[in-house]
Amino acid sequence: MESNKKMAVTDRQYIPFFLEYTLMGEYQLLKTQNLNGIYVMPSARTPLVWFGIIFLRQGLYQGGIFRFCIIIPANYPNGDCPQVIFDQAPYHPLVDARTGKLDVKRGFPKWKRDVHRIYNVLGYARRIFFKIDTDRALNVEAATLYRSKLLSFKTEVMKSIENSRKHMNDAPKTNDPYELVFNMKDDNQHDQKKTAMVKDGASKRVCENDGMRPMGLSWVTRGTLAPFSK
Repeated sequence: MESNKKMAVTDRQYIPFFLEYTLMGEYQLLKTQNLNGIYVMPSARTPLVWFGIIFLRQGLYQGGIFRFCIIIPANYPNGDCPQVIFDQAPYHPLVDARTGKLDVKRGFPKWKRDVHRIYNVLGYARRIFFKIDTDRALNVEAATLYRSKLLSFKTEVMKSIENSRKHMNDAPKTNDPYELVFNMKDDNQHDQKKTAMVKDGASKRVCENDGMRPMGLSWVTRGTLAPFSK
């Protein structure tokens, strides 16, 4: 009995580590997906928050630039589906105009740990801008306009697009260094960072060509979600 209690305590102690490595595996899988226009970065403070931004280049929402957060349940992947919350709510039937929260459960009524991935959630968040669903809407006004007054709906969509672009240069809303933000005021800083990124990529390719492994360790086998698998 005592040994069982000790094992239970040990399991609880390791849960945060297994969660973090599971999410590292998720992020590796995400990078293999073709999610055009979506950029995501996990928080530096917690593995349960990912920062994202979506650029929409066609359709009704063409020109929209919407920043968002993914909030991941603490018991992932056994719990409910992750949440997607937009910083500036797009005018859309499935997005709460007040909170910016997307109705993710519409796409994932029951989260299946062995089937669903976070990249599926991102794909769904992108898809809603091209296939408009008005059933059981969070924004009832938007759903009504889309069904009955499409021109008025397009006008409101354009307002939300303009609003999203107006807030592009907003200061970070958190103190997280990995929050995705724009800084268009300093072109020299942009050029410096771009040059540094290009050099870093070139040095890694040289290491690989010379048979040397680039620096950095991972305990997750590429293409899997198995923690401590390598």
